[in-house]
Amino acid sequence: MGASSSTDHNHSTEQQQLESLVASTGALPMLQTTFSKLADPQTNSIHLQSLQQCFCLDYKNLSCEGRDIPESFRLLLDHLGASIVDIFFVSEEGGISWVEFLRGYLKCCGRMPASVALNALLRVFSTTSAKAGLPLKLEFEFIDDDDCKISGALLAVDVLVLLLLCWTMLWDSRNSAFSEGKGNLCLPDVSHLVLSAVVSCAEVDSDLNLWDCDISSLVVELAAGKLLTWALTTVPGLSDCFTQFVHSRLQNSVPSAELEHPTSSLGEISPGEASDLCLLTCGRAFAISLTLRGIMRTEILKPYLPAGGDGTYENLLYRSSHHGRGMNRFWSNIEGYHGPSLLLVSATSVDSHDDGTNERKWVIGALTQQGFENRDVFYGTSGSLYAICPVFHAYTQSGKDKNFVYSHLHPTGRAYDPHPKPVGIAFGGTTGNERIFIDEDFSKITVRHHAADKTYQHGPLFPTQGYLLVEASITEVEVWGLGGKAASATQTSYKKREELFIEQRRKIDLKTFANWEDSPEKMMMDMMSNPNAVRREER
Repeated sequence: MGASSSTDHNHSTEQQQLESLVASTGALPMLQTTFSKLADPQTNSIHLQSLQQCFCLDYKNLSCEGRDIPESFRLLLDHLGASIVDIFFVSEEGGISWVEFLRGYLKCCGRMPASVALNALLRVFSTTSAKAGLPLKLEFEFIDDDDCKISGALLAVDVLVLLLLCWTMLWDSRNSAFSEGKGNLCLPDVSHLVLSAVVSCAEVDSDLNLWDCDISSLVVELAAGKLLTWALTTVPGLSDCFTQFVHSRLQNSVPSAELEHPTSSLGEISPGEASDLCLLTCGRAFAISLTLRGIMRTEILKPYLPAGGDGTYENLLYRSSHHGRGMNRFWSNIEGYHGPSLLLVSATSVDSHDDGTNERKWVIGALTQQGFENRDVFYGTSGSLYAICPVFHAYTQSGKDKNFVYSHLHPTGRAYDPHPKPVGIAFGGTTGNERIFIDEDFSKITVRHHAADKTYQHGPLFPTQGYLLVEASITEVEVWGLGGKAASATQTSYKKREELFIEQRRKIDLKTFANWEDSPEKMMMDMMSNPNAVRREER
């Protein structure tokens, strides 16, 4: 009897510790509600099948802005729920108890190092692939219950499927209520992310055409250790997709009879149409969002997620093909916006490695934390540069210099300046030797080697960049505001105030203007006709 009492005491102590850890994440009330809904009243535990169904994905209608969806991806969706439960939730004789339910949640969504969270994601991916009959070349050596070492390798197509699965979990987590997956699923084009992993983790032939590469035909293996390093440095938010999915599914878990099975859609814009409309496609927004946190990640994904809005581009501040090219048109649309801003540039350059006739199209980006200012010196507190297409790379600040952004218009009302500052937009480097410089007409962009820049991390902004200066023709420029409603409201208020000032300056006193005797023109004509005439000043 004493042994039984000791066991009960240990179990109670363990439960209190687990509840305390879960409470620190803020999820304890939600888990208590979910457990009470899913648990069997007689056994006070959750049946294994009920929890598996909670994480089940079964989207019927799939569409993709990129190429064909791999067939292996469709097979994974049917086995995701069972894999999550098998790995993280230990089932006892009567089912999953409250203690094991808490422990499983902490393994998925608790506070943990980024490497441990990424290991958990790869374990889910590997187990799901094995259940679908598509085993991967990954091996897991467990150090303890929560962490493990991963060895082996993945193919490029495996990385493609992993990224699509992460997007699916992120997409699903943004639904307002749990459903059985009977809505639509819009998949992004993540080829630029896959090529980033390939270039970083594998030895590829120098003749590999990164501009037009079929990922499904790439026969290269990416070592697990190098892939983990790439993910932690390039897309550190990848494991958050899994964490948010588990939390959202448990939070919105309700009995099936209460479901209305809402459908998810991207407003009236399909992924293919969205890729034609904007430089910030769904896949590019997803890639950049994996490097961001907080409100910026939410805002950049807003046009492409089910709960993000009505499918409109309310965060698009400026687009050169719509608003007009040049610094003046650019400034009239972004002035007054003081939140984080993302500038994207699409350009065409001639490949210096061939006969000089082969044009290459690429997209790069720059993130500034405080918006743009009209200044003739570099400014800013932080920022990032992005190589986006055809290969994705993120270059954060190096900490060696603070020349984050430069944006300068033609000065007005100033005297002659013998040494005028350049008019345009720049990122990194120094004045006259910028890493990226966009001219005032938005017709040409100049990109220099990273050796000229001490502000941002080193790396090429597009394949085969080389050491020489590259001048390219700009095809499109976009600016997206990522500061949320507060920054948008501030800009709206600023524009209204400016419009009021302009309207006041335009007002004319018609009575004075219509009186010829009091007009300045008559006074000038009188002085010209008889400048020596004596005139009395009226007081």
